[in-house]
Amino acid sequence: MRKFPIENPAPDFDYLLEVMGGKKEPGRVLFCEMLIDEEIKKFIIENHFEEENYPPVVTFGPKSGDGPENRGSIENKEAAEKYYRQLINFYYRMGYSFLADYEFLVNFQSFNTVSRIGKDPDHVQFARETRHWAQEGRGLIQTWEDFEKFPWKESEELVERYGDHIDFLARSLPDGMKLAVVGSVLEQVMEWIMGYEGVMYNVYDDPGLVGAVFDRVGKLVYDLYVIAAPMEGVGVIWHGDDLGYKTGTILSPAHLRKWVFPWFRKYARVAHDNNKPVWYHACGNKDEVMEDFIEDIQFDAIHSFEDPSYPVTEYKKRYGDRIGLMGGVDIDRMTRLNGDELRKYVRGILDVCVPGGRYLLGSGNSVCNYIPVNNYLVMMDEGFNCFRS
Repeated sequence: MRKFPIENPAPDFDYLLEVMGGKKEPGRVLFCEMLIDEEIKKFIIENHFEEENYPPVVTFGPKSGDGPENRGSIENKEAAEKYYRQLINFYYRMGYSFLADYEFLVNFQSFNTVSRIGKDPDHVQFARETRHWAQEGRGLIQTWEDFEKFPWKESEELVERYGDHIDFLARSLPDGMKLAVVGSVLEQVMEWIMGYEGVMYNVYDDPGLVGAVFDRVGKLVYDLYVIAAPMEGVGVIWHGDDLGYKTGTILSPAHLRKWVFPWFRKYARVAHDNNKPVWYHACGNKDEVMEDFIEDIQFDAIHSFEDPSYPVTEYKKRYGDRIGLMGGVDIDRMTRLNGDELRKYVRGILDVCVPGGRYLLGSGNSVCNYIPVNNYLVMMDEGFNCFRS
């Protein structure tokens, strides 16, 4: 096992794009993560980097810590800057060529007052005392009156502030690194704005309301990408919307094509008009809508795979010459396998997915706080070793 953090990192986002576009056969494995849980990052920073860890900060909104009358305080801004400088350094020294930025979503979700709150089981290595769960019932908006009361103006202010945030991050990036800007529509509407029941019932009871909510949130994210895509520090738009289960999509493909995919097409157009790729993270079986992704929306890559129903190796065989693939190291296997078993499993993925390019190594979803830290490092180490044996 190599020593982490690595010495002499060599990020090269331009090379990564050539590999992901199928223009260059990879000479080394390239890495991606949409999210590494704070608990995992904290452990590595304190025990491998041997540095003090700085926690994330909500900088704007009702949970910003300083109240609506004094948003964006100097103390909050300084704490956020320390956090983001350390976050960039973490991804740089772990061997990544980019990092995903969630600033808009973190602040937007601070308006969520309906999610169920629980705690992790005690046996989890880094158990959380507080965990927010998706609202399976009804969310903030159930009626047109609720729609009018939603903090749309404050949400628009988040978007307006985003350019300054990207400017700061871009100035802090090492040479060769870029940002992946993350937004979300379907997931926000389903998980807290309307809630799962709220959406499912209103699909038939009040489809006009469902469409209006999707359009309002969709426009927020569109405006976010319009700001971000032209900026030099931004390398890619990485849209994230979980849309399915192991067997299919949550909403029918027909409803997705009616309310969600039109926004996806707009996002892809914004990215491509600025010569940037657009990637898509989506949990769930994507078989019914893969042609939408490739031919209609024109995503450049997709992320999030799970072995029991949609393993990345099968998607490589079926779609690997048409779209980039990202991640795919199954979360359950990352959690349960011992180091040697995991190493062999990861090598099997690399043997299938690396030839021909269009692949980045990473977890099937995210590096969750219940994954053993050593297993995350084993996955990374095997990627670094791939072209050495």
